Formats: sequence, structure tokens, C-alpha cells
Amino acid sequence: MARIIRIAKLEFNAGQAKPGPELASLGINMPQFCTQFNNATKDRMGDVVPFIVTVFDDKTFKFELKTTPAAILLKKAAKIQRGSAKAKGEKVATISADDVRKIAEYKIVDLNANDVEAAMHIIEGTARNMGIVVEGMPSKKKKN
Repeated sequence: MARIIRIAKLEFNAGQAKPGPELASLGINMPQFCTQFNNATKDRMGDVVPFIVTVFDDKTFKFELKTTPAAILLKKAAKIQRGSAKAKGEKVATISADDVRKIAEYKIVDLNANDVEAAMHIIEGTARNMGIVVEGMPSKKKKN
């Protein structure tokens, strides 16, 4: 049985992995990885796809795809290029709670949340830190 020699977290644009220094340092068959990654992500074209690659001592590998980062999804929903440098005082965009719900439903598999409402509050926090205002968010339920 092959032993794990390295685990790396990387991100590429969907369907656009190509041999380069990020992959060369892993010591894997780069063309084989690129083909597998591009095939696995062709339905997510235009998105950034984070992934975790596990490299074994026999030069084989496996990778696990993650969801697109919340900040990228929020920028897309708000139709902005970048978040605010001074998020507390400078608001750059406004999005609806429905937009946050869509992002939360997509991201929930990678978030530390038990339900969609909790995931929405995580996404709302990311939006707030980017200077994006979320309109119509339900208030948090207080635990006793």
C-alpha cells in the first residue's frame, strides 16, 4: 500500500489546470493530473476551484474538489471587482438575503454549519468584511 508523502491545498481556474511550478513541486505526473482535474471541473468553467491533493510515494495522487471561495461568489453576486479596503466605513455594494442564501446552499458542504441559516450568517460575515451590505437578512436566533 502506498504511503502519503504530501498533502497540498491549491486552487486553479476550473478546466484550466496546466503543468507549472505548483504541480512540479508535488512530484506527480502533471499531464495526468491536469487532464483529470480539467475533466472533473469542466462544468464549473469560470470559477476558481480550490482542491486538496494527496500525493503518495509511488507518485500516484488523489484530489478532492472544494467549493468556490465565498469572497469570489459574493463579488460575482454584487457585480464588483473587489471588496472595500475599509469595510467598516466604506460600503461598495448591496446584495439581497436571497443571494446570500444561494451562496450558503452551495457552500454548506465546506462550511462549519448545521443548517442553511447558520451558513447564511457565515456568508453574511464575509460580505460585511468585504464592505457588502446584505439587505433582508433574518436575525440570528439566540440560544438559551
